[in-house]
Amino acid sequence: MGSRLISSEKVEGTTVYNSTGEKLGSIQNVMIDKLTGKVAYADMSFGGFLGIGDRHHPLPWSVLKYDTEKDGYVVDLDKERLKGAPNYGAGDRMDWEDRAWGQQVHEYYGVPPYWL
Repeated sequence: MGSRLISSEKVEGTTVYNSTGEKLGSIQNVMIDKLTGKVAYADMSFGGFLGIGDRHHPLPWSVLKYDTEKDGYVVDLDKERLKGAPNYGAGDRMDWEDRAWGQQVHEYYGVPPYWL
């Protein structure tokens, strides 16, 4: 195993798979809490074709597990569950500071908010 640390530059673009090995999307951005230094979300692109019509899904960092064999992240989700998850369009502006929205995201995935 290599280093436990990774540059955000290398995380962006990494493929995200579900537990059956199906590709769900790829990480576009990593959202980091400036005060605590904790990674809050991986912003995953899902759907669409060549970037057209894709949706962005903020995945709480705690739901992602790195798989060295896949050289990607694995989440315990299928595409149907992901379709109903909190998301936004590529052209939409997100208020990442909105705690109510953040709570909704974390509740959907069944994990505690990163700020607790």
